[in-house]
Amino acid sequence: MRRFLRDNGLSIALFLMFAVSLIGQALTGWRAHAEELRIHGQPAIGLLSYLASGHFISAVFENWESEFLQMAMYVVLTIFLFQKGSAESKDPEGDNPEDEAPSDRHPAPDAPWPVHRGGLILRLYSHSLSLALVLLFIASFWLHLAGSTRRMGEEAQWHHQPPPTLIGTLGDPEFWYESFQNWQSEFLSIGALLVLGIYLRQRGSPESKPVAAPHHATGH
Repeated sequence: MRRFLRDNGLSIALFLMFAVSLIGQALTGWRAHAEELRIHGQPAIGLLSYLASGHFISAVFENWESEFLQMAMYVVLTIFLFQKGSAESKDPEGDNPEDEAPSDRHPAPDAPWPVHRGGLILRLYSHSLSLALVLLFIASFWLHLAGSTRRMGEEAQWHHQPPPTLIGTLGDPEFWYESFQNWQSEFLSIGALLVLGIYLRQRGSPESKPVAAPHHATGH
């Protein structure tokens, strides 16, 4: 167990922080929504009902959408684009092992099975990270859209107005305002990490160059 925790400590810590944050969002969002219902003269709903409400679903997937978009774009853009001096970039003037085709050499015995299988399976596996992130973005975008439509329908019911449709929500400026306000912050944060990593260091982190590395050195 100790070895397992050591080998997987980073993912365990991150998923625990995710779970705590999601629970905190659910509980505080439930209370905030109850106050909103009270202001509009509506009865409060239980926690389980709140978890299925548009208020919660829209807020959760609005954020997931931007995270998966950021990661998908970053993975794809780093294939073609460079940032000289950054630990996050490939070297624009050197050979990069990540560019090497798996067919260029005999695979190691412990290589993933798609490498040994070859063909279409290997082609898909060679792009599986970006494909998975894009699919997660699309799923989160759809759930954000569906959640926003449900939330707007709940609000329309308070005012005895007809509920919106998915197409109607897709054309609503508020929906895109929610998306763009998250997208811009994600691209800013990854861009800041990219540039700050040229000049600043964090000893012990693989996201940083070695402390003694010159500013112009690219990669690890």
